[in-house]
Amino acid sequence: MRDLLHKLYFFILLIGFFNLHLHAQKVGLVLSGGGASGLVHVGVLKALEEDSVPIDYITGTSIGSLIGAYYACGYTPQQIEKIVKAEFFKSVTKGDLPAKYDYLIKKREDYATWLTFKIKLKQPYLKNLPTNVINSVPIDYYLMENFTGFSSFNHNNFDSLLIPFRCVAANVEDKKSVVFNSGSLSTALRASMSYPFYLRPIIVNDKLLFDGGLYDNFPIDVMQENFKPDYIIGSNVGEKNISPDDDDLYLQLRNLMMNNKKYEPIKENGVLIEPWSDVFLLNFEGAKRLIDSGYYATKRKISEIKNHVKRKTDKAHLAQEREKFINKSKQENVIFNAIEINGFSEKQKHFIKTSLFYNEKPFTLTQLKKRYFKLLSDDKFKTLYPTAKIDTNTFYHKLILTGRKEKPLYVDAGAMLSNRPISEAFMALQYNTLGRIGFSAYINGYLGKLHTSSMAKLRFDFPGRYPFYIEPSATFSRWDYFSSSVLFYDFLKPAYLIQEDRFAQIKLGLPVGNISKFSVAGGYFETANSYYQTENFTKLDTVDKTYFDSWYAQLNYNINTLNRKMYATEGLMLNARARFLHGFESYYPGNTSSDTIGFKNEYTPEWIQLKLTFENYIRTFKQVKIGFFGEGVYTTQTFFSNYQATILSAPAFNPIPESQTFFIDRYRAHKYIALGAKLITTPFKNFDIRLEAYGFQPINTILQNSDGKARYSSPLLYRFGVASASMVYNTPIGPICLGLNYYDQYQTPFSVFFHFGYLIFNKRSSD
Repeated sequence: MRDLLHKLYFFILLIGFFNLHLHAQKVGLVLSGGGASGLVHVGVLKALEEDSVPIDYITGTSIGSLIGAYYACGYTPQQIEKIVKAEFFKSVTKGDLPAKYDYLIKKREDYATWLTFKIKLKQPYLKNLPTNVINSVPIDYYLMENFTGFSSFNHNNFDSLLIPFRCVAANVEDKKSVVFNSGSLSTALRASMSYPFYLRPIIVNDKLLFDGGLYDNFPIDVMQENFKPDYIIGSNVGEKNISPDDDDLYLQLRNLMMNNKKYEPIKENGVLIEPWSDVFLLNFEGAKRLIDSGYYATKRKISEIKNHVKRKTDKAHLAQEREKFINKSKQENVIFNAIEINGFSEKQKHFIKTSLFYNEKPFTLTQLKKRYFKLLSDDKFKTLYPTAKIDTNTFYHKLILTGRKEKPLYVDAGAMLSNRPISEAFMALQYNTLGRIGFSAYINGYLGKLHTSSMAKLRFDFPGRYPFYIEPSATFSRWDYFSSSVLFYDFLKPAYLIQEDRFAQIKLGLPVGNISKFSVAGGYFETANSYYQTENFTKLDTVDKTYFDSWYAQLNYNINTLNRKMYATEGLMLNARARFLHGFESYYPGNTSSDTIGFKNEYTPEWIQLKLTFENYIRTFKQVKIGFFGEGVYTTQTFFSNYQATILSAPAFNPIPESQTFFIDRYRAHKYIALGAKLITTPFKNFDIRLEAYGFQPINTILQNSDGKARYSSPLLYRFGVASASMVYNTPIGPICLGLNYYDQYQTPFSVFFHFGYLIFNKRSSD
C-alpha cells in the first residue's frame, strides 16, 4: 500500500512538473518581409491577441521588422492598423509628404519638364544614374520620430523593449545578413527596409546595408539562435522565386542579389501562417484587405496553436505594462540641445545649423519636424539622415545629421506634342552651390511654332527661422498665333498676330507658413505686338506695330497644395496679386491701317491691377471629385491707341490648357469675374475623365468702333462660356490628354485637342 501511495505521489509531481513546463512555454513570432504584402502581419497580431496567445519574442525582416517593432514597443494591433491605414503612412511609403509639410518657398517652379538628370561632371557616367525610385527623406524622419524614445529610454537595448526584438538587414559587400539587437532602433528598421533601387541604402558602422530580405527574408534562424523559444509562430508572405526572362531587368537583378535561403520547416514546435497577399510589392493602398487576410488565416490556425500553447495572456496586465512602457518612452520626452553635422563643409554646416537650431535653444521632435522638412525641401541636398543620441546624465538628445550635397548640375528635358501645330521642345540647365547661403543659376528654352521663349535667373537663398530668397531674372517670349493656327482643315483665315515680350525683374520671396509665400517684385518690360487691323491682307503688306514699355511694382501672395502641375485632382491653389504700372506706348501703322500717323513714347496713365485666382478640389465619394474655380480682375487701365492694341494689353481669361494657345478677343477685359466647376472621375489609377464648365462675365466688354478705336459696352451686357470634356492619363513624365473643347461665340467654337506633355510656359510680363 505504501509503495502504491509513493507511486501515486510521484505521478502527481510528474504531471505538475509537466503542466508547469507547459505554462512556462515561451512563444516567438517571426514576421517575413514582402513589401506591402507584409500588412497581413497586423491581422495576424489582431487574431493572436484576441485569443490571448502570448508573444514573448519577435524577429522580423523589412516590413515585418516595422510591424514587429511597433508591437514590441507596446502598440496594440488596433493602433498599428490605424497607423498603416493613415494617409500619412501611405504618403511616406511613396516618398511623399502631405501638402502641409511642403515648403512652397523652396519648391522649384513648374515648367514643361519630363525628366531631370542630376549630374556631377567629374564623376563617371554610371555614378550619375539614380539609385532609388522614391525620396527617402519622409521615411527617414518618420522612423526617427516614432522610435527614438523607445530606443533611447531603454538603453538602446532591444531586449529591454516591452517584447525582446531582433531585425535583419543585408550587407551586400560581405554577402551576409546583419542582425540588430541594440543601437538606434530607427536606424535598424531603416536598414532592414532599404529595398534595392526603391529606397536608398544607409551606412551603419561603415557598411552599406540593404533590405534584410536579400539574404534572410523569414528570420526563423535568428529567432532560434537568439531566443530559443519553445514554440514559433511564423507569418510568411515572402516573394516566391520567379525565374527571370531576358526582358525583365528587375527580376534579373533580384535573382542576382537574393540568396534563396532554405529553412527547416516548422514542425511540432511551431506553426506557419501564409495568408493571401497577392498585391504589388509597393502598393500600400489595400491595407484593410491585407489585414483581414492575415486575421482570418490566423483564426484558421488558432485551434492548432492553442493545442500547443496552453499559457494565456492576461489582457489587463498586458494593458498596464504597455501603458507603463509607453509613458516611459514618450516621444515628447525627446528634447534636443545639440546638433552634430557630418559630410559637409563648415560653411554648409552653418547653413544647416541656422535652418534647424534657432538661437541654440533646445527643441522637441515636433518642432524639429517642420524645420527638417523645410530644410530638406531645398533641392541642394541629396541626403541628410537623422539619428538621435541621448546623454544619460542630462537626458537631453544630440541630433546627428549625416548626409551630402546633391550633384550641382541639373539638366531638364521635356516636350509637348499635339495634333495642332503648337508642339514644342523644352530644355533647361540649373547649377547649384551651397555655402553660408544657397545659390542657383538657371536658364531654360522653349522652341515651337506657337511659342519660343528663354528665361534666365539667379537665386540667393538665406537660411534661418524665416528663410527668404532674392531672385533677379530676365525673360524673352515670342507668340506666333498666325503660323500656329494654319491647318489643312481651316477654312477661315486666322488673324495675324505676333507678340514679343521682354522683361527683367528682381523678386524678394518670404515664407508665410509652409504652403504659402509672399513676394515683392519690381521690374521693367517691353511688349511688341505686330498685327493687322483688317482680315484683308497679303504677304506684301506691312503690319501695324504697337510697343509698350513699362516699369512696375508687384505684391503677390500664393498658396499651392495641388497634387499635379496640370490636371490636378486634389488640393488648393490661391493666387492674389496687386500691381502698379507706369509706361509709354509707341505706335507704327502699317500700309493697311486707316491711321497714317504714328507716335513714340506717348505717356499712358498709370494704373493698378488687382487679380485673384482660386482653385480647390474636394472628394465627394470614392473615385469622384469636384473642383471649383474662380477668378476676378480689377484694373484702372485705359484704352490704347486702337482697339487691337487695347485688347492685346488687356488681362486674359484662360481656364483650360488649350485656351492659352488661342487669342480670343471675347475672353479679354479690364474688369471681369469668372467662375467654373469641374467633375472628375478616376475609374482606375492615373486615368481621369474630366468635365469642366466656366462662365466669363466682363464688367464692360471692350468693343471696336467703326474707326478702329476701342470703347466699352454697357455694364454686364455680354457674357461667354467655355467647356471641356477630356480623358487624361497621367504618365510618370507628363499627361496624355484627348479632349473636346467649346468656346462660346468663337468663329470655330468646337475643337478636338490632343497633347502629350505639359502646356506650361515661361511667365509673361503680364502674369
